[in-house]
Amino acid sequence: MSATSTLSTGHVGLNVTDISRSIAFYELALGLELLNEGKEEGSRFAFLGQNGRLVVTLWEQADAAYDPTRAGLHHLAFEAESIEVVRAAEARLKEEGVKFAYEGVVAHREGAASGGIFFHDPDGTRLEIYAATGAEGAGAPKESAPTCGFF
Repeated sequence: MSATSTLSTGHVGLNVTDISRSIAFYELALGLELLNEGKEEGSRFAFLGQNGRLVVTLWEQADAAYDPTRAGLHHLAFEAESIEVVRAAEARLKEEGVKFAYEGVVAHREGAASGGIFFHDPDGTRLEIYAATGAEGAGAPKESAPTCGFF
């Protein structure tokens, strides 16, 4: 790789405890579509994406929920094109009884234009949907740290 090469995230793989429940959640929460699925007992997986592009892979190989005290994934953030898309996702998730870390759209830090919603998937993995602008005037839950840092 040369010094001028650019990397971007290709997809994120998550271990889950119940593949069917997680597929349904990620389709609802993020609007992802099932691209491929392995249904063989002991090696179940799902590839989910948008417009044919792989975004998240799910692997049914966890025997316990997400543990934020262990090294590894802190949270998974998805950028939306506008704060209206974030608010629509929030309304959909509230209807489904999803647990939120904060009430409503919050700024990434006090006075920031960027902000979003913070919530958990069925296994407790911390998720964020945010927009780069539109959160002006929204409060930040913590004054001394980025909103996405400690939730």
